[in-house]
Amino acid sequence: MFVLYFCLWVIFNGTWTTEIAVIGLGVAAVIFWFTCKFMDYSLNKEKKLYISLWLLLQYAGILFWEIIQANLAAVRLILSEKEIVEPVLAHFTVDLKTQTGKTLLANAITLTPGTITVNIDGNHFAVHCLDKSIAVGMDSSSFVKVITKLENLWIKD
Repeated sequence: MFVLYFCLWVIFNGTWTTEIAVIGLGVAAVIFWFTCKFMDYSLNKEKKLYISLWLLLQYAGILFWEIIQANLAAVRLILSEKEIVEPVLAHFTVDLKTQTGKTLLANAITLTPGTITVNIDGNHFAVHCLDKSIAVGMDSSSFVKVITKLENLWIKD
């Protein structure tokens, strides 16, 4: 929040000088102190926010990379005359504690070509896969690891 307050100060001033920067740091500090004192905010929450943003960027990067890989794999399966496509309904269990985490995982699976999340029952997922080779390792994928880190960050206190 402190950084946001400072950035807003600079944007509202419209110019960048040493004087504006020094005064902006002071104003941002006072507003941040007020936020912490009267609005139930803390430096710990600030730290969690920055770590969460980093983890969400990792999640987005992993999702982008997995979409590219899955697109190439799906095209290879569709265009290949030698391989026989064997669709499968994969079942796996993950240890995600929140509905948000489960929804993030289900959306990541569905956004990846060749897979569709069919059902979520508690921690049990049912996913339709274009080929059985795609279903391997879903319960320990990089999505699950990043989402677990996010959950552990916000749940523990």
